[in-house]
Amino acid sequence: MTTISSAVAELGWTSFFGEQVAVEELGDCTPVRVLSVHRGRVTVAGDAGEESISSRMPTGGVADDRPTVGDWLLIDRTTRSVVRLLTRTSLFKRPAPGDDRRTQLIAANVDTLFIVTSGNQDFNVARLERYLVLARETGVRPVVVVTKMDLAAPSERFVDAARALQAGLHVEQVDGRDPKSVAGLAAYCRFGETVALVGSSGVGKSTLVNTLRGSDQIATQAVRDDDGKGRHTTTVREMHRLAGGADGGGWLIDTPGMRELQMSEVATGVTEVFDDVMAVALECRFTNCSHGEEPGCAIRPAIADGLLDPARVDRWRKLDLEDGVNSVMVATRRARSGKAPRRGG
Repeated sequence: MTTISSAVAELGWTSFFGEQVAVEELGDCTPVRVLSVHRGRVTVAGDAGEESISSRMPTGGVADDRPTVGDWLLIDRTTRSVVRLLTRTSLFKRPAPGDDRRTQLIAANVDTLFIVTSGNQDFNVARLERYLVLARETGVRPVVVVTKMDLAAPSERFVDAARALQAGLHVEQVDGRDPKSVAGLAAYCRFGETVALVGSSGVGKSTLVNTLRGSDQIATQAVRDDDGKGRHTTTVREMHRLAGGADGGGWLIDTPGMRELQMSEVATGVTEVFDDVMAVALECRFTNCSHGEEPGCAIRPAIADGLLDPARVDRWRKLDLEDGVNSVMVATRRARSGKAPRRGG
């Protein structure tokens, strides 16, 4: 595909997607981007503007071959049915919560991930690490956004704790209700770029989206006084346009709060987020060291010497074990269905 309209370019179309579409296909098909997902239908945008179409996919795909917010689809110009889903630059997903271990798709084709957390008693290092693992696994730039700083005293300790999670990690401190305070976040979401916001319920994601857009379109609820938690307001993953600058702004994906964030197929992300622990673990005598009573373990003396934080090591071991167990479950499910994992997405 050699040429695109300004409307499609604004949606985030790049040469990565253009190379997947042959020129001869454009006579019968057109690309659209998924703005939101509903039961059996998706809202998409393209040359024809926004429209609601069936989310039914052609048969023969794998489990992840179903549209999620941020996806690019090729649809038939006449029937408006989905012809195929284009390969993604990135995909955020998790094992579905509860007993149903299917994969839940969160967002696709994201450039930057805003990991939003409250600067109050709801601040949770372990939860932040889980989101960082997802970002590193997919190759998306993570930015920790500490909100509700007007409620935090002292606020610096939350920012310092976030920055200590990984060298070079971008951490932004904002009052989500103040346009001047959040103005700096717009630099991460320029023309054609996509930012997804993730975090637990009530941390201020919807407030951030409203302030960045200069709108109160998305409902928000106040934080509770007893535990510092907010009530969940976003119920659907949805893309919102961020206007700004002479050439317009990018796109924000607001996601519902996630109370449970299980890990699977994120071994690379775990290694990168816990690179300090992994560097020491490589010095263990045995490659299958459990860092308990085995001789030649390098982790135990590093903890004793104050080189590693025992709480951080425990979180690493928990995530590594969780990823291993869940990844086996995913592989087993794929083997039973006779479908191989889809590359590039």
